Amino acid sequence: MKKSKVVVILLMLILFLNVTSPTNVSASNFGKEKALQVQLKAIAKKTFKYFEDNTDPKTGMTYDEIRYTEDGKVEAAHTSPTNIGMYMMSTVSAHEMGFISRKEAVDRIQVTINTLKKLEKWNGLYYNWYQTEDGSLKTDWGQFISQVDNGWLSAGLIVVGQAYDELNGQTSELVEEMNYTTLYDEEVGQFRGGYDVEEGKLTDHHYGLLYTEPRVASYISIGKGDVPSEHWWKMYRTMPKEWDWQAQTPGGYDQEYDGITVFEGHYEYNGVKFVPSWGGSMFEGLMPGIVMKEKDLGINALGLNNQRHVDLQIDYAKEKGYKAWGFSPAATPDGYSEFAATPLGTSGYDDGATVTPHATFLALDYAPLEVRENIKALKKLKMYGKYGFYDSVNVETGEIAKAYLALDQGMIMVSIANYLEEGVIREFFHQDPIGKNPEGLLEREVFSIQ
Repeated sequence: MKKSKVVVILLMLILFLNVTSPTNVSASNFGKEKALQVQLKAIAKKTFKYFEDNTDPKTGMTYDEIRYTEDGKVEAAHTSPTNIGMYMMSTVSAHEMGFISRKEAVDRIQVTINTLKKLEKWNGLYYNWYQTEDGSLKTDWGQFISQVDNGWLSAGLIVVGQAYDELNGQTSELVEEMNYTTLYDEEVGQFRGGYDVEEGKLTDHHYGLLYTEPRVASYISIGKGDVPSEHWWKMYRTMPKEWDWQAQTPGGYDQEYDGITVFEGHYEYNGVKFVPSWGGSMFEGLMPGIVMKEKDLGINALGLNNQRHVDLQIDYAKEKGYKAWGFSPAATPDGYSEFAATPLGTSGYDDGATVTPHATFLALDYAPLEVRENIKALKKLKMYGKYGFYDSVNVETGEIAKAYLALDQGMIMVSIANYLEEGVIREFFHQDPIGKNPEGLLEREVFSIQ
């Protein structure tokens, strides 16, 4: 038999075995994964167009929101420290995915940095609202210094400083000037929510729960050396058992870290143990993971808990009979509201039969194939528009909030970049000493959800 015929027969045999054997299931998943990657890149390109079209070229500050109504397009021409941080990380993401050149990314971010240097601040921390046109304070909404919002701006600056050496000196100086000690309550070992400049007082409430989005600012503050590492252990995993107003009486046990006793508490839903967020929303739980290596380093704690929250959000939507999943605060046709998978919260928000696309993309690292199917479901609900996905849809009525929010667009953009480019934004964040120094806090902890 000729050699060429032997080769053909062998190839046919291999193909036959591939098609008929159980391994073709993984081959099928491989095909789905490649299709997902192509789709994600297309979505990211449209999502970044929001930042291209709605960022003031003079200040480098992005509109908080644009909304389409019966009367036309409405622009919210103000912005927050979180929005600024998300714009910068989205720009880095766009460069890493090949949408813009390195020069364009650096030039864009330099304009933003120039503005940040001039903005009015309090102890190096930024006010919550500025006008995008000239960077002046938006005083009609008060004059508040927010711990969590400053945390996201710090995160964005840290990422930029590692992505582009020529900007590192400027970003490092701005981050160093951001003095988080001014918001820290040493006696309690927790942060206040913020400072009201007009009233001249800190908020009465603390950010007490670990599994909420302010943990980014906590992690950064420890990395900077503004607050001691013991702060990490003084946040609650669940509220203490005796606090009977919470959604469940938690199970768990006491564990000691660095001489501090931590109640490693948990809730249960459908027999699955998890550490709750405050409201049960996706961004509380998973937004910090767009910069922090929780999945890689917190395999017995935060990373494991992120997986549980994704799985349980999906289960919750199925249980309710909803056409799609992904519950998180989002725009509504009339404004903005907090949505969640209610059982996952300490004081859970209602689900409102409303899902938001950013919750889907935050789950990419934990449930990529389920994300692919949910993207299909969202598109069937006519959620896809000029800048990617509209901000929310009521899955019972089909009513869509035809709005795009800088925060939510940023979460989508960075989540996709991390998924397609091997955790690139997290890598930049952890290359900086501020991101690297506290890594042991993520690695050492063991939640009581094993």
